[in-house]
Amino acid sequence: METVKKKDIRALTKEQLRDFFVSEGDKAFRGNQVYEWLWQKSAHSFEAMTNISKETRQMMEANFVINHIKVDQMQRSSDGTIKNAVRLHDDLVVESVLIPTKTRTTACVSSQVGCSLDCKFCATARLKRMRNLNPDEIYDQVVVIDNESRLYFDRPLSNIVFMGMGEPLMNYNNVLKAIEKITSPEGLGMSPKRITVSTSGVPKMIRKMADEEVKFKLAVSLHSAIDDIRTSIMPFNATFTLADLRESLQYWYNKTKSRITYEYVVWEGINDQQKDVDALVDFCKFAPSKVNLIEYNPIDDGEFRQASNSAIDRYVHTLERNGITVTVRRSRGKDIDAACGQLANKQ
Repeated sequence: METVKKKDIRALTKEQLRDFFVSEGDKAFRGNQVYEWLWQKSAHSFEAMTNISKETRQMMEANFVINHIKVDQMQRSSDGTIKNAVRLHDDLVVESVLIPTKTRTTACVSSQVGCSLDCKFCATARLKRMRNLNPDEIYDQVVVIDNESRLYFDRPLSNIVFMGMGEPLMNYNNVLKAIEKITSPEGLGMSPKRITVSTSGVPKMIRKMADEEVKFKLAVSLHSAIDDIRTSIMPFNATFTLADLRESLQYWYNKTKSRITYEYVVWEGINDQQKDVDALVDFCKFAPSKVNLIEYNPIDDGEFRQASNSAIDRYVHTLERNGITVTVRRSRGKDIDAACGQLANKQ
């Protein structure tokens, strides 16, 4: 006898759930109850849905699955950072990170298994992109980290950054659906202002986000404002040029009036000269912006080296002199390969 492939119940909208129960001769509100179990209470099984009759739970078991993620391995850094190796229902693995500070806890979540882009300084880029994550798989990473934040730091998760594995804008629809669930009162009820989506710069999708008037923040992984240098370290820049990127960011700012954050690593011999700083200042001028200078985290082969402190100081002074907000970010979780650019499911 042929086995029927069960549908992932979390792929259904609340309306579709309501319709399903009506078609089974039940009341529509049963769909609301199940939806609440799936999203607000993050139920891992139908068995856990205690206010629903045993017959109904068995009927759901016969028709659906809950493709829940499992944390294969949790590592804790000496600085408190936690890294989760997350196993998906098809046995692929991604990583997500909890970054604690005195005042907040931030979840760094993945949006793809591997990555579609080819940045040379990032370990994730060395994995081929295997697939996009579904909205529930992104959501589950946040739920796990929120639970860890409450358990280990005695407070709920305060911020989310889409800076884990993958390019979020290459999985646009699923990322937006996940954010919708995370921010919905029927989901986790987090404010979109506490969510930052970080992109390497996909102009068409940045415009789309602006048109859809999203409420979350935008960060751009820039690393050079000179085309040939950026293309040498981020080859897709040949397709999505800085001029196109800047135009899309101008459009974003005009639509949203939301400040743009640039993520920027300074490497020795690549982008550590005064001309590099001047190009960055020039690039930033069209809209209020903030530059995060990020410490580089090596990924083994020594091709990229962290720039000297004097090069970093040059960036800081020049940006500040030009009225651009700048912060220097020291890396967290380096000892467990959980820092920026190191996520590569080393199992």
